[in-house]
Amino acid sequence: MKVQNTLTNGTTRRVFTAGAISAVAALALSACGGAAATAPATAMAKPDLKASGASTITMWVDAERSPALKDITAKFQADTGIEVKLVVKDFAAVRDDFITQVPTGKGPDLIVGPHDWVGKFVQNGVIAPVELGDKKSAFQDSSIKAMTYNGSVYGVPYAIENIALLRNTDLVPQSAKTLDEVIANGKKAVADGKAKFPFLVGMDPKQGDPYHLYPLQSSMGSEVFGKSADDGYDPKQLLIGDTAGVEFAKKLAAWGDAGEKIINSNITGDIAKEKFLAGESPYYLTGPWNVPDVQKKGIKFAVDELPTTGDKPAQPFIGVNGFFISSKSANALATNEFVTNYLTTEAAQDSMYKAGGRPPALKASFEKAASDPVVAAFGKIGAAGVPMPAIPEMSAVWADWGATELALIKGQGDPAADWAKMAASIKAKIAG
Repeated sequence: MKVQNTLTNGTTRRVFTAGAISAVAALALSACGGAAATAPATAMAKPDLKASGASTITMWVDAERSPALKDITAKFQADTGIEVKLVVKDFAAVRDDFITQVPTGKGPDLIVGPHDWVGKFVQNGVIAPVELGDKKSAFQDSSIKAMTYNGSVYGVPYAIENIALLRNTDLVPQSAKTLDEVIANGKKAVADGKAKFPFLVGMDPKQGDPYHLYPLQSSMGSEVFGKSADDGYDPKQLLIGDTAGVEFAKKLAAWGDAGEKIINSNITGDIAKEKFLAGESPYYLTGPWNVPDVQKKGIKFAVDELPTTGDKPAQPFIGVNGFFISSKSANALATNEFVTNYLTTEAAQDSMYKAGGRPPALKASFEKAASDPVVAAFGKIGAAGVPMPAIPEMSAVWADWGATELALIKGQGDPAADWAKMAASIKAKIAG
């Protein structure tokens, strides 16, 4: 996540209706002696959004993010007279509720959520594209890419998250480049009596964890989908079952319960965290959400780049959180003004960072947040990552992918045959 540009007033512009002149543009022309200097005062005035009939716009948000939005919603109300009503919803159910209620006209004007909802939202026709114009360049490229579907940007990003390798520096002082080096260091720590586990990553008892293991897979050249003409994901190009994928499957079996026991099928996410917090392993493959507990425990740690397993970089999936506008909003003008000219500001993005601790998507906010070395490290790793596929077909991938990986880690079946069977099942589900 390399940062060098900042959001300035010069990139701020408002889009209202065809032919409308923004206050910023009008003032700029006036200062230069342009035509706007002699334009009527009404052309330079900020449009009266309440005149459009809006008195309230509604946002669905989860409990964690709601407090972080109160200042920016208060400013919007002070500027426009329009209230932004924050409705706290259960995150587990909010996506499906949004899809169900928007077509009826009972849904909100906008919603907060992760970018991998975009495909499903677009497929159901419940979100509208967001016109960011020049403001796109003020955001991390990866965050805009994640919010782009079929060539259109569908959300304003505010945070980026990805995994990294946490290292207990008391147990292993130096970083490593490859997983083989990580394994050797971990085994030495165990042999020296300093640790009980050479490496920790949590496994779901039924579905494994393809998300956390993906960087190890991508480093071997195995991807899930090929790319479309607009650099998105093409569901017709299912790549996961290729030769590189089979080689990764063999590695999983070698690392698993019947092999080196580097990845343990009996260690869940909660157990992995517990063991690392207890100082029982030098390594923990996880995300920024677990860093606060590591810090509270007083463990001396470093955020290392993801180790490679092959001849390619270890690319994690990145997740991008953002704001989406309902395609059926009855207050579209006011909602667009709030989303594009308030939620894109440093004040809003800084506040969201303080609430969630995820690296900001806005470059200017990230520059400030990156004074924290943990944020800087996760950001650097995320810059090399790839957006988690947001296409609807991805929902047909996770179950077979996870179950197959877990079986291989348990030492069950044949890597080549089972990986091919997994790919065939996914392909059939997508076709169906």
